[in-house]
Amino acid sequence: REQMEAAKAQAVVVVKVAAVVPLSGGERLFGTQGLLGTRMAVAELNAAAAETGVRYELAVFDEETDDKVATRLTEQAIKEGATVLVGPTSSRDRDAMMVVCEKYKTPLLYGTDYEGGVYSRYLFCYSPIPAHYVDPLVPYLLEQSPAGLNGLFLLGSDYVWPRGLHSSFRKRLASLNGEVVGEAVLALGVGDWSDIVAQIASSKAAVVVVSLLGSDGQSFLEYFCKHNANGTLVCVMAFNENYMNGISPDSYEGVITCTHFLCSLDTPETKSFLSKARSILGDDATISYMVESHYGLIRLLHNAVLKVQSADKEVLIDTMGDQTITVGHGEVRLRAADHHMDLNMVIAKVVNGKLVPVKNVGRVSPPLQCAV
Repeated sequence: REQMEAAKAQAVVVVKVAAVVPLSGGERLFGTQGLLGTRMAVAELNAAAAETGVRYELAVFDEETDDKVATRLTEQAIKEGATVLVGPTSSRDRDAMMVVCEKYKTPLLYGTDYEGGVYSRYLFCYSPIPAHYVDPLVPYLLEQSPAGLNGLFLLGSDYVWPRGLHSSFRKRLASLNGEVVGEAVLALGVGDWSDIVAQIASSKAAVVVVSLLGSDGQSFLEYFCKHNANGTLVCVMAFNENYMNGISPDSYEGVITCTHFLCSLDTPETKSFLSKARSILGDDATISYMVESHYGLIRLLHNAVLKVQSADKEVLIDTMGDQTITVGHGEVRLRAADHHMDLNMVIAKVVNGKLVPVKNVGRVSPPLQCAV
């Protein structure tokens, strides 16, 4: 019997996952969601370890929304034996972590919106990028413009993702003879929104497109809903169910966004995913697209592990690409060529306090990001 147990133990493939995510600081709103998705996948897969022969060990590191901390913890996690890293939720910290991941040839699984155009052998992105949502979103926003108002006001943090978004919005608007009537990028940690809200009002913008990082976006919505005299529409990029936690319902009522997953989608796979999430994470857990994307990344990793029966990093990297799976919203594909996703997108709006789909966009396959 002891020999049988020893043989069984030897047959188990152990995959060490290190989640380096912001659980404090300005990005904690998103980091906690990424961790929920990772925990969900690991718990589900470990429950089947006796049958699959694959077991996951999860280590969690709070990178504090600080690129220097993220760099230090990435090196620590790799030296402690991480097979793969998951995280973070910002481009700045991702780029810092990638320097370390490439040095030690360790894959990073990234499940957050970003500006696009980043490719590395060691980076896998289950990430909506501007090419997924700007093209369908702009004409929809123009169609919804209130009478007497015109054009878009672009408001973002002074940071690479909002700047990239603004560029994509300007190009798309130009193709439709639309207009950017105002634009502002602000330092992180804005305390007083009065000046920028006055600029939005004087611009007579039909829509303000918001790409403010973390808690800045929440505090802007709280202020704007009380001072939006023109009735300007609000479009918030990366908006999700978790974004609504901790702020008043009036502040996000009517917010428009474009995403690849909503809890309110009426599809069998959405209902199945939510049922599974509730059973693992509990009924009180907020489930957003960031839970779905991080869960999906671990499932894609698991498919590769099962195929090669190994936790060898280079072998897994060679095996992970060119996969089609169903997670929370239809079939999606991880492309081998650039390690980015083809995703099913939907335009959504908050109606009576609930984020609901208003227009199905369908499958979007962005240009290869290794060529951008």
